[in-house]
Amino acid sequence: MKHHMGEHKAKKGLIRVEIDEEEGVVRDIKITGDFFIHPESTIEELENSLKNHTLEELEHLVEDFFALRMDVEMPYVNVEDFKIALKNALREEG
Repeated sequence: MKHHMGEHKAKKGLIRVEIDEEEGVVRDIKITGDFFIHPESTIEELENSLKNHTLEELEHLVEDFFALRMDVEMPYVNVEDFKIALKNALREEG
């Protein structure tokens, strides 16, 4: 099992992503940071939607997730910020 961690400083907030990966498949993922998102359950739903998918699919899945969620409010951070945090996590093993 490999552990990846990366973060991205958005305009007003920090997004941190931790991924446990086995043979290119996400076994666990945690998204934390000091950003505001409403409803609060959104991050947990996003994490669950990314588990058991390949690392290559993650960026596309993040885009699809937010495209379908018109109810989500996240001032000062956007989908690109989450994608950058993911990319940074996949660049580093820690």
